[in-house]
Amino acid sequence: MTFTELQPAVLAILNKKERSLNERLYEICNLLREEIAHYDWVGFYFSNANKKELYLGPYVGAPTDHTVIPFGRGICGQVAVSNENFVVPDVHAQDNYIACSITVKSEVVIPLFVDGENIGQIDIDSNTIDAFNEKDEQFLTFVNAEIAKRWER
Repeated sequence: MTFTELQPAVLAILNKKERSLNERLYEICNLLREEIAHYDWVGFYFSNANKKELYLGPYVGAPTDHTVIPFGRGICGQVAVSNENFVVPDVHAQDNYIACSITVKSEVVIPLFVDGENIGQIDIDSNTIDAFNEKDEQFLTFVNAEIAKRWER
């Protein structure tokens, strides 16, 4: 499926009001991993601003030991501070990279904003070098914007 074809599928999942938001986010992770060949690990991290930490939410892919990430550490921790998209063509070229798996070669992290506040992020790992481009960023920004519209405070 193309990103354009995936948009209605994402919306259909998010509109399943009988399911919890966490269940819907897990379903989105699963959809993205199954339908996009270079998405090998798909997950969400959520912010605890008081503790300046990210906590692992729903995800699919290999298990990770990184269930709590301090702000500023790794790619996800940097996005928690910068509030900006971060595309990493080669994770091994990053000084501040936290290795989740030796097979990961590139990563994209897109912040999730609710009412202007960075409350988390979607994190995608790929076992392919330089796997992500502007179309991935645009699609994942769309996914996060739609999640934000349905966020339960």
